Amino acid sequence: MEGSRAGQDEAEERLMSDEEEEEEEGEEGWDDWCSDGDDDAGGGLLCLFCTSRFDSESSLFSHCGAEHRFDFHGVVRGSGLDFYGCIKLINFVRSKVAENKCWSCDQAFASNSELCSHLHAPRIEGKGPWEDDAYLKPFMEDDSLLHSLSFDDDGVDEDCGMSIERGECSAGNGGLTELRENKLGDTIEDGSDISARFQQGCTIELTNGEGSESLAQEQSDTQLKVARASVNAKAIKSVDDNYFGSYSSFGIHREMLGDKVRTDAYRDALLGNPSLMSGATVLDVGCGTGILSLFAAKAGASRVVAVDGSAKMVSVATQVAKNNGLLYDENMQVQQKQGSQVISVVHTKAEELNHKIQIPPNGFDVLVSEWMGYCLLYESMLSSVLYACDHFLKPGGAILPDTATILGAGFGRGGTSLPFWENVYGFDMSCIGKEVTSTSARFPVVDVVASQDIVTETAVLHSFDLATMKENEMDFTSSFELRLSGSSTVVHEVTRCYGIVLWFDTGFTGRFCKENPVILSTSPFSTPTHWSQTIFTFEEPIAMTKEESLVSSSASVGTDECPAMTIRSRISIVRASEHRSIDISVETTAVSSDGRQRSWPVQIFNL
Repeated sequence: MEGSRAGQDEAEERLMSDEEEEEEEGEEGWDDWCSDGDDDAGGGLLCLFCTSRFDSESSLFSHCGAEHRFDFHGVVRGSGLDFYGCIKLINFVRSKVAENKCWSCDQAFASNSELCSHLHAPRIEGKGPWEDDAYLKPFMEDDSLLHSLSFDDDGVDEDCGMSIERGECSAGNGGLTELRENKLGDTIEDGSDISARFQQGCTIELTNGEGSESLAQEQSDTQLKVARASVNAKAIKSVDDNYFGSYSSFGIHREMLGDKVRTDAYRDALLGNPSLMSGATVLDVGCGTGILSLFAAKAGASRVVAVDGSAKMVSVATQVAKNNGLLYDENMQVQQKQGSQVISVVHTKAEELNHKIQIPPNGFDVLVSEWMGYCLLYESMLSSVLYACDHFLKPGGAILPDTATILGAGFGRGGTSLPFWENVYGFDMSCIGKEVTSTSARFPVVDVVASQDIVTETAVLHSFDLATMKENEMDFTSSFELRLSGSSTVVHEVTRCYGIVLWFDTGFTGRFCKENPVILSTSPFSTPTHWSQTIFTFEEPIAMTKEESLVSSSASVGTDECPAMTIRSRISIVRASEHRSIDISVETTAVSSDGRQRSWPVQIFNL
C-alpha cells in the first residue's frame, strides 16, 4: 500500500483544543482546523475531562467532582468496583472524552468545551458500560493516573466492593494483599512474571481457607487479563513500529508509484469525477509520499488531511506538498492563501486522528486510501480505514475504493517452479523442484502467475462493500467449486491442478464515481501489479478432466486413472493472533464423474 497507519503518539496530545466553539458545517469549520502541536504537555496527572494537571490523585478527583460533576469515589461505591473496575472506569471515561461524548449518557458534542458544559451526575442503571475487559488496556500510553492509583485507607479501598475484609487481607492473607496492592504500573511494565506471582499468591491462599482460594483465583484471572492486554498492546506496538519503519524506505514507494495499474486507477478516479471532488474535504489514510492527496488537491478539493504513521514519510509528504505549492499553512492569513494550498499532513494513527487535531465531527466528504495488501487483507490496514469511515466521514460520504472482491482459480504446472528446475543450463535439478513444491504446500507464495497457467474457471470467494461493512466482517469463509476452463486442455485428456491462486479487484464504482467508474484488478489475466497473486499449493496435484469418462473403480479420485471433474474447496481467511497477519485454511475435495469423492487434510497457511 502507498502509505501506512500511524504508531502510538504521545497520549497527552489526545485532548483537542477547546479554544473555539463549534463552527457551521462547510468550509468555515475547516478554516478553523488546527493542530494540537507537539508542545510539552508538562508533568502531573492529567484530568479526565480537560487539560488541567494535578500533583495527586485526590486533588485530581476533587477537581473532577467540583468542575465536571464526576464523583469518582461515588461511582466506585455505587457500582461496587474493585481495583480493576476502577482501572476500567478511568480508561472508559478517557475514551469517551476523546470522542467528545458524555461518559454517562453517551451524547456527542462538537467540542470539548461543549462536552464539559454538559457533564452531569451519572444516569447509569445496572451493569456499567466500562465493565468490558477491553478497558483494562490503558487508553492513554503511560497514563500517570493509572500508575499512581492506590487503595489506601483514605482512598477507594474501604469502599471498593471487595468481598474480603481489610483485616483479613492484612493479617492472614499477606501474599494476596501484596498482589492486590500492586500498582498497575508494575503489571504494565512487567507482564512476563505475572503468572509466577499469582501462582505464588494462590499457593499462600490455599493454606488459608476455601474462601481465600476462590478470591485469589478471581484476582489471578483478572490480573492475568490485565497482563495479557499489556503484552498484546506491546506486541501490537512492536509490529506497528516495524510496519511503519518498513514504509520509510523509498524503495517500496518507488515500486508502488511505478505500478501504473495501481497509480493510474487512483488518478483516474480522483481526477475523472469532478462532481465528487470539486470543493470536497478529503481524508487520505496512509498517505505515504502523498500522491493521492496531490491528486485530490489537483481535482479541486477544498481541504485534504493526509495521515500516516511513519514520521519520516510525514516529513517527506509535507515537503512534497510544499514543493508543489499545495501545502496548507494554518499560520498564513486567509487573504494570503491560494486556492490550491489545501493539504495538511498529520503524523498519527487513523484511529487517533481526533486526539491529534481538531476537526469537525464526521466532517469529510471523501475518504481515500490505498490499504490493500497481498491477498487483499494482509497487513490488516482495512480496520483503520473502516474506523476512519465510521468516525470521520459524513453520512453518505464517499469511500474510495468502495468495493473489493477476492477471486480464485486453479493453476497448472507452469504456476510452480518445477519447469525451471528440470532444465537449469541443460542440467536436471528436478529433485530440488520437488522439494520446493513440497515446501510451498506449507507456505503461501506471492508471485505472478501467467494467464496461460490458469487451468480452471474463476470463482468469486468474497465481496466487500466498504461503504457499509464492519470490522468483524473482514473474517470470512467461502465454499466454491472449480471446473476446468474451456481453453485448459483437449476433451478427454487429463490436466493436473497444482493448487489455488487468489487475487483481488477493487472498484471505484458509479455509486460515488458517477462520471468515471474505475476498476483496479490484480488478476492473472490483467497487467501485473506489485501485489502479484497469492499462491496456495496442494499437497499433491489433482488430475482433472472436462467430461465424463470411464474411470477405474479401484483408483483414487484425482489420479490419472480416475480424474476429478470438480474440485470442491472451502477457504477461510481470518485475522491472525499476530497483529497485521492473516491465517488461511484450505479444504480440498476432488469429485469424479461417478460421484466418488476424495478429501485431503486441511492445509493451514499464515501470511
